[in-house]
Amino acid sequence: MTTTSPATPHELSPGTRAPLDAALTRLRAGAAEWTALPAADRRDLLRRVRVAVADAADDWARIAAASKGLSARHPLAGEEWLAGPYAAIVALDAYADTLDALARGRSPLSGIRTGTAPGGRTVVHTSPLRFSDRILLSGYTTEVWLQPGITSHEARDAAGLGSRHPLRSTGVGLVLGAGNVTSIPFLDVLYELLAEGRVALLKVNPTQDALVPVFERAFAPLIEAGFTAVASGGGDVGAYLTRHPEVDHVHITGSETTFRAIVGSGEDRLRVPITAELGGVSPIIVVPGRWSKADLRFQAEHVATMRLHNSGHNCIAGQVVLLSRDWDQREDFERELRRAFARTPKRPVWYPNATSRLEHVREAYPDAEWFAGGTRAITAGGGEIESTEYFAPVLGVIDLPGTDSAFVDAAIDHANERLTGTLGANVLVDPVTLRELGEGFEASLARLRYGTVAVNAWTAFGFLTPTATWGAFPGGTADDAPSGIGIVHNALLLDGVERTVVRGPFRPFPRSLTGGRFSVLPKPPWFVTSRTGRAVSEGFARFRIDGRIGPLVATLLRAFGA
Repeated sequence: MTTTSPATPHELSPGTRAPLDAALTRLRAGAAEWTALPAADRRDLLRRVRVAVADAADDWARIAAASKGLSARHPLAGEEWLAGPYAAIVALDAYADTLDALARGRSPLSGIRTGTAPGGRTVVHTSPLRFSDRILLSGYTTEVWLQPGITSHEARDAAGLGSRHPLRSTGVGLVLGAGNVTSIPFLDVLYELLAEGRVALLKVNPTQDALVPVFERAFAPLIEAGFTAVASGGGDVGAYLTRHPEVDHVHITGSETTFRAIVGSGEDRLRVPITAELGGVSPIIVVPGRWSKADLRFQAEHVATMRLHNSGHNCIAGQVVLLSRDWDQREDFERELRRAFARTPKRPVWYPNATSRLEHVREAYPDAEWFAGGTRAITAGGGEIESTEYFAPVLGVIDLPGTDSAFVDAAIDHANERLTGTLGANVLVDPVTLRELGEGFEASLARLRYGTVAVNAWTAFGFLTPTATWGAFPGGTADDAPSGIGIVHNALLLDGVERTVVRGPFRPFPRSLTGGRFSVLPKPPWFVTSRTGRAVSEGFARFRIDGRIGPLVATLLRAFGA
């Protein structure tokens, strides 16, 4: 996320402007060729990109970790494998499957199960779709809920978007890349090409300048064909490009402040459409129940992961825990949460301005409890933590009344009405309580106005699943978009999307045998407390790249040492 305000075009030197202008001129010519490219040829091109990504994967993960102050073998460096090469490879595979279906004259939804959700919504069960997903991500599923009234038949007919109707050219798109997670710019470019039918210029965020050569290698087949270009530079370059006459659309992953600066006002208002993913304040709703000591510890580590992954520099980081003050295990859970914050390996707070935000938290919440040498905190009570996305390792805990469905209703009302943004919400609920809540629980999920809702999982799992969708809840506009406008990922190229729902196991293996959703996974490798997270995450990524079973077996055995 860059927060530099746009500058006027004349502030760029001729030497800086010239290569940008040339890149856009070439993309304009490439737009016509991309429009005419059949689905089968697009599929084959993506397969060449896959080879390029696989070749760059080691450098991608190593450089990304170093840019965040981590050695390649740091316990948390596995994040850069999952949120980088892994995410890119699984997305390329999923898009290639969709293009293959279109090339054969089939809907991307052929053979994919659908169902229903409260309020007349059609549900598309978007993962797992492959046997490998059932093993690597055992117990985790995603489903996309379409907007009320869209039938499954209509969904099948509409799936494909810009790749189903390739003669509908939409020109040249500008992607202003995120600065925090390295796969975001890559995935946003793919969506421009395949869903929107636009060739794309990626302007890399300055925090990821070291990865420019990696992006150029990964995108090499698209760059050579004139369908993609990569540029670097600060806010002045971004400002120049957003107002460039060759740009037909802007997409940004960043902060609301940057979004507002880009949209502008009056005579300087942005003249082309814009889509955006802008983050927000994400709730973690902890439904009271009867939890074992192991449950308390596991879910506390789960919450710590939602906040401390990538040192809290995530748009989807859980920021506010909503707890029942009437839960007789509330103090036990908070105690385990503090322990999880304390034992998570220390890491740099690396994102620009994050340390100053931590200093601000010290002033705003003088009673906050600090951990890891004062680099992460837990606060009590509401206030600005409900309205300001800190983008830093600070977690708020807020007490609400009630138990059972009364608490669920109170928590949903609080999340919808008090917390800024609509990007993602997390719900933790034990199997017994979930069964007791019955069908009313699904109706409660339908009331949550968030683009991704995760039940016993982190919404980032939806980000990582290419056939899920990612973005704010529908309704954002250029004048009012606290979490953005539109969606990305969506490798099935679904139309009329409302949200993604992620579901996971409340307990890891072997305790998943005792009830609830079964999983063969022990502690997931993305947990910040996993001792083997780096090795297992890298192993998962390498399996996605080469499909070799032998190394995968060794990786799964390592997972049990977490």
